[in-house]
Amino acid sequence: MLEELRTIVGPDRVTCDPGELYCYSFDSSYVRGHADYVVRPKSAEEIAEIVKLAGKLGVPIVPRGSASGLTGGSVPVKGGIVLDMSGMNRILELDVENLQVVIEPGIIHKDLNKELNRHGFFFPPDPGSSDMCTVGGLIANGGSGMHSVKYGTVKDYVLGLEVVLPGGDIITTGCKAPKTSSGYDLTRLFVGSEGTLGIITKARLKIHPLPEARSILMATFSSIEDAGKTAVAVLSSGVIPAAMEVMDGSAIKAVKEIDSTLGVPDVEAMLLFEVDGYRESVARQVGLICDACERCGGSTHVAKDEDERERLWSARRLVGVAITKLNPGKVRVYEAEDIGVPIKDVPFMLRRIQEIGRKHGLSLVTYGHIGDGNLHTGIAIDPRNEEEWKKVHAVKDDIYDVVLSLGGTLPAEHGIGIIRADYMARAHGKGFEVMKAIKKAIDPQNIMNPGKMGL
Repeated sequence: MLEELRTIVGPDRVTCDPGELYCYSFDSSYVRGHADYVVRPKSAEEIAEIVKLAGKLGVPIVPRGSASGLTGGSVPVKGGIVLDMSGMNRILELDVENLQVVIEPGIIHKDLNKELNRHGFFFPPDPGSSDMCTVGGLIANGGSGMHSVKYGTVKDYVLGLEVVLPGGDIITTGCKAPKTSSGYDLTRLFVGSEGTLGIITKARLKIHPLPEARSILMATFSSIEDAGKTAVAVLSSGVIPAAMEVMDGSAIKAVKEIDSTLGVPDVEAMLLFEVDGYRESVARQVGLICDACERCGGSTHVAKDEDERERLWSARRLVGVAITKLNPGKVRVYEAEDIGVPIKDVPFMLRRIQEIGRKHGLSLVTYGHIGDGNLHTGIAIDPRNEEEWKKVHAVKDDIYDVVLSLGGTLPAEHGIGIIRADYMARAHGKGFEVMKAIKKAIDPQNIMNPGKMGL
């Protein structure tokens, strides 16, 4: 196997060294696995040959970007070959006239936008892990981020893909035209498939002109439920902010522990709004948001300059890593941390999360993209303590019960991986049987990222 892989990509881009393999045994979750080989391909043609070899020998293949995922999606839980896609990181074509860019999957999200910004454009999906996550990983997980309220999620920006199928064939989905109604939407099929159906080797993406102006508004509240009611009131008023983020009192406290200079006040809850567009429109939207916040009992403050805007936005981005500051000696575990509910149910869900945490004796930090109903729950425990793990799973079950009863979704942007696989049948009913049938038809040997998504 090793010699054949070296024949395909050369001796310097294959390893079975135990030290290097260990580095590919985990992502940002607590899930662990063990690869037999790591290969660093440079082209779709190389990947096709690797896949053919793997199929001949029945060896699993796991595509991997930056491993910033939170569900074990890129962990080789069944062993096999990990394909490190980070070397395929080029912008292949920037077509400003058609509002498109063609990329390889290993490009880092922030690097893509840095280049697009030079030309007056940007790629709107905005994950909190922008500094490290690959765009291919973002597509494979069906991710989104802070700007999805106004701009939508990654699936709204993928016009077409180049994909290596489990048999080694290379296909192209979609087209250059802005829209198509030709046949099954194979592009959408691969978006969010987490590497279980094929390996994305190229993506054609829509891009958006940079807005003329933007403004950041902070609103503070005496209760998290009032913040939730305000989010509903703002959207019901007809204003669609570019972003609308929530932080509860514990999230605020955690951020202040890391950096007290960010200008975040001591309150029970806060909302951060980003409004963008033409200058006249931005000013009007800010006024309408202030009115809605104050009617719901909030106090508002508009960032006065770019420095203050960046400080407030940095505070929100820090929440995920700041959670352990409230629990010295403990680590964050990613369970029940990515849910989505209907907008009108957000205030109720915020209250229920706090009630469930108190019920099981765990402190839950709540934050997230409240503008599209996507909430994140942070839990920190001693992973060696079996009783604390029992509490975590009880909290997860209770939160998921509420979310499903509201017609919501268990992952809103972070994918299924291993951690949420057991809930697929319950969440999708007979639809999950259709997913399994598609998987079996495309990957009959089950070599593509086996064990993920319950497939």
